[in-house]
Amino acid sequence: MPAKPHLNLVVVGHVDHGKSTLMGHFLYKLGVIDQRTIDAYAKESEKTGAGDTFKFAWVLDTLKDERERGVTIDIAFQKFETDKYFFTLIDAPGHRDFIKNMITGASEADVAILVSSAKKGEFEVGVAPGGQTREHAFLLKTLGVDQLVVAINKMDDQTVNYSKERYEECKAKLEQLLKTIGYDVRKIRFIPVSAWKGDNLITRSENMPWYDGPTLFEALDEFQEPPKPVDKPLRLPIQDVYTITGVGTVPVGRIETGRLKVGDQVIINPPGIVAEVRSIETHHTPIQEAIAGDNIGFNLRGVEKRSIRRGYMVGHPDNPPTVAKEFIAQIIVVYHPTAIAAGYTPVLHAHTAQVAAQITELISKIDPRTGQVIEEHPKFLKTGDSAIVRMRPIRPLCIETFKEFPEIGRFAVRDMGMTIAAGVVKEITQKYEPGKK
Repeated sequence: MPAKPHLNLVVVGHVDHGKSTLMGHFLYKLGVIDQRTIDAYAKESEKTGAGDTFKFAWVLDTLKDERERGVTIDIAFQKFETDKYFFTLIDAPGHRDFIKNMITGASEADVAILVSSAKKGEFEVGVAPGGQTREHAFLLKTLGVDQLVVAINKMDDQTVNYSKERYEECKAKLEQLLKTIGYDVRKIRFIPVSAWKGDNLITRSENMPWYDGPTLFEALDEFQEPPKPVDKPLRLPIQDVYTITGVGTVPVGRIETGRLKVGDQVIINPPGIVAEVRSIETHHTPIQEAIAGDNIGFNLRGVEKRSIRRGYMVGHPDNPPTVAKEFIAQIIVVYHPTAIAAGYTPVLHAHTAQVAAQITELISKIDPRTGQVIEEHPKFLKTGDSAIVRMRPIRPLCIETFKEFPEIGRFAVRDMGMTIAAGVVKEITQKYEPGKK
């Protein structure tokens, strides 16, 4: 029996729209979590005075707290199988640093579930400017997650009462939102669910006889396996660096493109350090070669831990990762309370790197759907605008054009604890040569 193809799944959506409950109940129904564990969570939840309402959410939230305290967790929680795929659930939903992790996450998502509450009032807040349903949807698209399923949750709520009309209303608004972001909504399933009661998670709900589409479980098998860019040059953003006794310096990250073999000479930019790969391992298993999509740790001969850091990029010396001093990007302003003008210096998140970057010039405002210029050299940009801008990171940054390396040619812009804009690199106008000023 050949191994099932593997997909990384991320679950996103506005706070309190039921992401944790949805995935907790889903994993419970799949048998990944046993009844005893759920009963224990229900008791704990009742002690807090919340009744047993949080028992499913706690499946993932205890996982998250354990992770924050550094306790090892039974990996079974985060992995599950459908008939067709083997899934890894990335980053228990609702995590404080969730967006940051989502942007820089080395375990980049292949596919996503967007959770939106149908409850009156909650739904509207999520899709409004500044709402997280909107913000997360923009981020997914920018980060290259082109396949998603939308779970319209809380259909059991008394303001909804399994109403087909409310489902249709929410679906129409979500379709409109996803269309403006650039999704092909004909390819997206909108599934009415109750995370709490379990409707349409694994089995078809009797409460919604009007719905004839797939359950959430069935919809996950409709995803297509994304192609692995193994034939491109090697690009491996470093996520962490460890010193392991008896082994030495071990950087960790996910290969975005290309392949890496034991014995390869590699270059690490921006500093331009050249080293040899002594060993590679994935999930504690030594391997001779790793390819795009693999999360690996690898040992380098003669390199000190302090000379490498998160955000650096590994490539081969004959095609080293590009280091930009300045680039031109196409951005879309997801949300800004006022307006953005030239000189604005937010924090840019690309692959595993975070660096402050100044928007030095607003070149033109464009129509996001056609790419046509609406206005040359606008004075400012506001929420919803798409534009071509010139940017200068305050220190050298490894980044590529979106056209050549979509995996690492996209970025998000954050400020004031929120995502301000998302963008892609159109052209690198000034390169930094390691060793030169």
